[in-house]
Amino acid sequence: MVCQQLGGINGINFYVTSIFDSAGFPSNIGTIVYAFIKVPVVVLGALLIDKAGRKPLLLVSASGLVLGCALAALSFYLKVQRIALEASPVLAATGLLIYICSFSVGLGAVPWVIMSEVFPINIKGIAGSLATLVNWFIAWFESYTFNYLMTWSSYGIFLIYGAVNILAILFIVNMVPETKGRSLEQIQATINA
Repeated sequence: MVCQQLGGINGINFYVTSIFDSAGFPSNIGTIVYAFIKVPVVVLGALLIDKAGRKPLLLVSASGLVLGCALAALSFYLKVQRIALEASPVLAATGLLIYICSFSVGLGAVPWVIMSEVFPINIKGIAGSLATLVNWFIAWFESYTFNYLMTWSSYGIFLIYGAVNILAILFIVNMVPETKGRSLEQIQATINA
């Protein structure tokens, strides 16, 4: 849940119009496409969660976030260095659209599903509440700092988010259990082993 927020989703969501403007891409077109693409991708993620499994969906999602951040970072780097200025807006738009599609298909919903499955029944309410509190605090922090970081370095912020998403991939590979098709008792036995 921490990686879900620190990977940049709220800053990008809340400031997508200004990101498009900064990149030189028409914000009215970019924002409309950004918004409309989310719904079908969320539906796709809901259809895939029990077919593909939670862990593979998270890994594909986090990998897409890294790619989206890399393209956005490259776009803003080229703009700052005044190289390939005509390609910069398209790279930024492509990176942002890959980012939101990747987030919506996996990291947007799957951590909430896994959270409901991994906590033992005797602490599920307290643990879920604490995880949600931490999630929303980090969401506030990330949203609050976005403009400061964007002012500091328009490409550096996307490199930071990309690095966080690389760490998320490592965390998913090493720590997240696959819970698809398993009972809560089986999941607890795996976690406690």
